[in-house]
Amino acid sequence: MDSEVTSIEMKPASQGVTNLGYRSTENGLSDHPDSVQHNSVKFEIEENSDDEVYTGCARVANKIQTGVVGTLSKHGSKIKLLFKLVLLLLYFAYFGYAMYYRFGDEGSIRLLVCTILGVLILLLYTFNRLSGFKFKFSSEERSLSKEKKIKKIKRHTGRFLMLAVFIALAAYIIYDVLLDYPQNAISVAGLALYIIIFYVFSKNPAKVKWRPVFWGFALQYIFALVILRTSWGYQAFQWLGDRVTEFLNYSNAGATFLFGDILVTTYSLFAFRVLPVVVYFYTVTSVLYYLGVMQVIVKKMGMFLSFCLGTSPAESLNAAGNIFVGMTEAPLMIQPFLKDMTKSELHAVMTGGFATIAGSVLGAYINFGVPANHLITASVMSAPAALAISKLAYPETERTRKQDFDKMGKSKDRNVIEAISSGASNSVKVVAAIAVNVMAFLCVLEFVNMTLDWFGDRVGVDGLSFQLICSYVFYPIAYFMGTDVSDCRKVAELVGIKTFTNEFLAYKELSVLIANKKNFTDYTAQWNSSADWYYQGDDIVLPYVNQTLKKGIMSGKSEVIATYALCGFSNIGSMGIFLGGMSALVPSRRGDLAQIVVRAMVAGNVACFLTGCIAGLLYKDYNT
Repeated sequence: MDSEVTSIEMKPASQGVTNLGYRSTENGLSDHPDSVQHNSVKFEIEENSDDEVYTGCARVANKIQTGVVGTLSKHGSKIKLLFKLVLLLLYFAYFGYAMYYRFGDEGSIRLLVCTILGVLILLLYTFNRLSGFKFKFSSEERSLSKEKKIKKIKRHTGRFLMLAVFIALAAYIIYDVLLDYPQNAISVAGLALYIIIFYVFSKNPAKVKWRPVFWGFALQYIFALVILRTSWGYQAFQWLGDRVTEFLNYSNAGATFLFGDILVTTYSLFAFRVLPVVVYFYTVTSVLYYLGVMQVIVKKMGMFLSFCLGTSPAESLNAAGNIFVGMTEAPLMIQPFLKDMTKSELHAVMTGGFATIAGSVLGAYINFGVPANHLITASVMSAPAALAISKLAYPETERTRKQDFDKMGKSKDRNVIEAISSGASNSVKVVAAIAVNVMAFLCVLEFVNMTLDWFGDRVGVDGLSFQLICSYVFYPIAYFMGTDVSDCRKVAELVGIKTFTNEFLAYKELSVLIANKKNFTDYTAQWNSSADWYYQGDDIVLPYVNQTLKKGIMSGKSEVIATYALCGFSNIGSMGIFLGGMSALVPSRRGDLAQIVVRAMVAGNVACFLTGCIAGLLYKDYNT
């Protein structure tokens, strides 16, 4: 007879019933320790045959199993708590000895900061569990008259806060920025110009709510103020960027094993040095998602954005998620909301995807040589900027449904090993997409440049190329972000490459200019004379080392502005990727998504440009 397992409700052993289970047979039920239950927790042992009887060692082993399972069922939560407490005590013992053994170097500061953050998170979690307290950002039901009174107070308080913050920020800009760097005023003009244009061409200007617009830009400004205008903020994010770079460099271990040390370390080829970073970061993200760490971080950041901007939980969670994951992965966290979202909310979701980059490709850009601290800052700043510009371009005109921050997607992996494996497997399509897209766009770009050069040659115009056209078409965008005039065409060219091809190629071109700046600085420091180099068109020739710096160099300010302006997936190719991914998640909204995708892509681009404007306004060189 085939094996068969049947679960039957039993009373706890304390009520006089043994811990032996029952198994099903054709003649009814027979006693057998095949299924053990204690306090409604069932543990089943599969039968191999109806005639099997435990004897000798097998009976002893079965009794041990039954005892262990019963103990874990009855005291499992206490054992788990005891185990956690032992681990916590062991860690604090290690921490105390580590601080005593060596304190003052970078490693000890890192351990101290991480421990303090961990303790704060643990205390907050414990407090919430013991008190049952939860932060609420929405008012409970009240009487109609009282509700109107409270809404009126909130409205006036909100307007007062907006006015106070605006005056404070304006005073700071005038006193600390424009008096010392009056040329930075062009960035303020750029901010005002983008806001006016998007208001005029808004889907419904009369319905624009200024709270999310104002606080989105205010948060963006405050983030930049801390990082770009304070030495401690700059050094903190510089330290964070160095740690991220150090963390991502561990991908070299797997790449070296697979491809060899020569290809990875010596030649630093794109396929062997950059793409493994994507695999590594994708895997780590998968593990964090399985452990629930990613959901907690995204949830808290989403609640903060919703509280400040007044946006719905779904669009706020998506904006927070886009800081860490890609434009097609972030909507997975809010998939339960998608089918009921308004067009304005869908527009905000898509704009957030276009205005930010994924953590996996961020690692690749860092490997290019783009400053990690500015990349991290740009990704964080773009989240509120995307919500602000989205609510300006496509204001809410429909009645929104009630949403819950706890209704987020969860990992389908069953353990950490499966999370690592699935993360690595899922990264394959991302790595393949990056590789083939870069290859394809480079091929197409070369073809376009050769064709344009041929057409130009027919009428006596030399050097006509796609990059040259972009350097003039996007010149106003680069100028109004505050780029140095001598570098406007270079930044405009990068913006054009990013918009019409992808940000990967744009950052690759930017990395060449950054490397040129470093080589030029090293050269002039050694020879210490301006006569030892000269321009040849846009190139710089270094005769003593027989080196030509293609396309010259940019100032530090222009490099930073370009880093912020390029930090987003907003390009023509991404529209198809995003539309396909979103349509797969919510097929019933495919028509609405297709209708707003172009507007969302433009809004995502402008969110990046606004970030560039603020970087140009607040830039301060701490290396001089």
